[in-house]
Amino acid sequence: MADDQPLSGRVTIAPQVLTTIVRQTALSTEGVLRLAVRLPRRSRFGGRRAVAPGIEVFVSDGQVQVAVHIIADPGANMLRLAETLQTEIARAIEHIVGLQVASVNVAIDNVAFVSAGAVQP
Repeated sequence: MADDQPLSGRVTIAPQVLTTIVRQTALSTEGVLRLAVRLPRRSRFGGRRAVAPGIEVFVSDGQVQVAVHIIADPGANMLRLAETLQTEIARAIEHIVGLQVASVNVAIDNVAFVSAGAVQP
């Protein structure tokens, strides 16, 4: 087989892979204390769907739509934090999986204060 000919076959990436990427990216972003525990509602988006605590991902026509709910550090600039999350989550998905990201919706559901090793909402 020649090197310039693509192999035939199918590649399948489970939507749960995307929720893992979103979770790891969000939790590694300064200012995010944790993901919010939020039950997803029925969505108006079509396509394949994956959910995890605080995360909802849809894949349709080769594009990804993400919703992430976080608990933030009250010392963080909330607008900058949300914009950073949008950029970093889209970059991670596009780099790791190779799918185009159509949207990343960030909801800061609450802030939590850290005192003496305990996080208080």
